[in-house]
Amino acid sequence: MHDELTQIDIDKMKEEIADRTAKIAGLRAAVKTARELGDLSENDEYRSAKREYNANNSRIRYLKSMIATAKVIEVRSNDGEVGLFDEIEILYIDTEEKQTVRIVTTLRNDVFSGNISKESPFGKALLGRRVGDTVTVKASEKVSYQVKILSIKKGSDDPNLPISKY
Repeated sequence: MHDELTQIDIDKMKEEIADRTAKIAGLRAAVKTARELGDLSENDEYRSAKREYNANNSRIRYLKSMIATAKVIEVRSNDGEVGLFDEIEILYIDTEEKQTVRIVTTLRNDVFSGNISKESPFGKALLGRRVGDTVTVKASEKVSYQVKILSIKKGSDDPNLPISKY
């Protein structure tokens, strides 16, 4: 399976890879220094330095894999329809609560800031819909809920929107 990402997503991943690659020598030196402190079985500095070094390398591998398997997509949608990077004001039918969300690529998903992946059940349910549509979001086999689209503010691929760190 290929992740559908924008060119900005790819560029942001390349920037992060460069930043993390530049840190490798310093992290390696920190591991070496901590190792010299003595008994490794009781050396928290060593374990911490090693964990940080391994996490950095793991993130680099992950990002390189994402780039290698990505399918680069163009950001476009029809007027009046929900598309990628659009901000949508919705009304939860059951609770009458309003919320504004933005549909983003998987790499920029951050539910806590209202950035919803286009691959999520919520994102899939909203894409292509119009103002006034009531949409059923099927979260699982047993859980679904309805939202009504109140407004759509057309968006674009914002280079200031960060990529997810997890």
